[in-house]
Amino acid sequence: MSAIAERKESGVPLPEFTALERAIINRLQYGLPLTRSPYKDVADELGVSENTLLQHLKTLLDNGTLTRFGPMFHAGEMGGGLTLAAMRIPEEDFVRVTEQVNSFPEVAHNYRREHELNMWFVLATETPGGIADTIRRIESLTGYPVYNMPKEQEFHVHLHFEV
Repeated sequence: MSAIAERKESGVPLPEFTALERAIINRLQYGLPLTRSPYKDVADELGVSENTLLQHLKTLLDNGTLTRFGPMFHAGEMGGGLTLAAMRIPEEDFVRVTEQVNSFPEVAHNYRREHELNMWFVLATETPGGIADTIRRIESLTGYPVYNMPKEQEFHVHLHFEV
């Protein structure tokens, strides 16, 4: 989930974006073209210079509007394991457990939620069997159970802004 979607879900007001920022965010959700100059090609689509596009992208990353911009690999399609996991962590232990969970290279994202299961994260492993092993190691390190919620159906959700 992007920082924008997370803010929207939590009720935190979204920042005001320029038309160009909205166009950049909307366009980049579809990925970059596989060309020699993908940023220039996207910039051309948007009617701006490549430098302008890159500067806006850097600003959106620096100010936290975007938390990550990069390739997404589907571990399951590459022969690996992928799952959503959740934990129930007492407030007084949340920071410690967050640091411990985030220390695992298999943890792709980790989000706090206002819910009984207040920590949610994605695990991606080299093999499908790696999921159970990683969950056991997280439980052993943290002292808390991990609830494995493997995907039954995949949905692609995009957040788009009116330009």
